Amino acid sequence: MGEMKGKVVIITGGSGGVGIATAKKFLENDAIVYLSDISEKNLKAATEELSKMGTVKYVVTDVSKVSDIENLIDTVAKDAGRIDVVVNSAGVWVEGNTDEMTEEMWDRTVDVNLKGTFFMCSRAIPELEKTKGCIVNVSSDAGVGGNPGDAIYNASKGGVTLLTKSLGLELAPRQIRVNAVAPADIETPMLAGQARDYGGGDEDGYYKDLLKKYPAGKHARFIKPEEVAECVYFLASPKVEPITSHTLSIDWGLTAGY
Repeated sequence: MGEMKGKVVIITGGSGGVGIATAKKFLENDAIVYLSDISEKNLKAATEELSKMGTVKYVVTDVSKVSDIENLIDTVAKDAGRIDVVVNSAGVWVEGNTDEMTEEMWDRTVDVNLKGTFFMCSRAIPELEKTKGCIVNVSSDAGVGGNPGDAIYNASKGGVTLLTKSLGLELAPRQIRVNAVAPADIETPMLAGQARDYGGGDEDGYYKDLLKKYPAGKHARFIKPEEVAECVYFLASPKVEPITSHTLSIDWGLTAGY
């Protein structure tokens, strides 16, 4: 019997690379998983794939809309009777010169990455207090230090990192733990989309430029979604109950010198 037997887990961005890998890790430990994402087509495909491992359901959710978030929390609480873990992995990317950024780019990125994470935490608090549950947010190396040309994304993920610290302190008396992971580049469809949209037609060159930043030099590689999932699960585990308000860097040492 897995240590998460009977525990109910919500994963936003649930049909993405990190979301699916994280769902697998919780299902391996007998949790009941609810995926949320904006695309019902992708959610159906992910649920079909994961249902072979255990109980997994989905709720279509646009995390930039508070009403959608409230519907997600309410639906899961009524359907499952409890919520034990919330994993906020929904996210979008934008990059480019700051003087060329638009209000639309700002709104989309901050609404999904920061507003969505904040209100998922906010609206889950009453249910998590009942179960002495926990939250794991997905920040980024860009939420730990600055990167040129990533100002909007840096701002959104930096907000997630400090939100995690603040909420962990606020919710400790209510026995809710709040932590985050801060991965560098992950080998996912999102990274492929970055290379396609911002690589100037040279996707391989885009990847090589990213890897040049890593301390491992010629041994550098991108992080696997499963490696992020292991860290998310670790922070959600009851075995590490003393850990809260912490952001765990998963970045090959990239931000160690920041």
